[in-house]
Amino acid sequence: MQQYIEFLTGNPILSLVWIGLVVAIITSFVKQKTAGYQIVTPTQATALMNRENGVVVDIRSRDEYRQGHIAGAHHILPSQIKEHNFAELEKYKAAPIIVVCKTGQTAPDSANELNKAGFENVSVLKDGLISWNEGNLPLIRSKGKK
Repeated sequence: MQQYIEFLTGNPILSLVWIGLVVAIITSFVKQKTAGYQIVTPTQATALMNRENGVVVDIRSRDEYRQGHIAGAHHILPSQIKEHNFAELEKYKAAPIIVVCKTGQTAPDSANELNKAGFENVSVLKDGLISWNEGNLPLIRSKGKK
């Protein structure tokens, strides 16, 4: 124990970095376990869509959505979700909802909002459409304006 105390007093900056890393890891773990959503892989998302009539919610920009989206995906912007302006999803409250963004970084916020709005089974596609593309899974390209 004496060695730890000597290290901490002799290397205060390095000690703070280690403490910060430990706190960040614990916070991340707790946040993930208490979130109102779960993370799913493309394979799991496909199973949810095929076996449990899962609904895909694509939160990317309109241009990104038109360039390629998962078949049957509903295009809803994060701002619409924050304002609870998603009437087209109301009939799917009990169905699995899979929130998709480009990289998987912005979807958790929207997934939490949907969970707070009463959606029972909300998931986020791990690594977003990047992982979907890496799995060579199909995308639908929009031709005209929506």
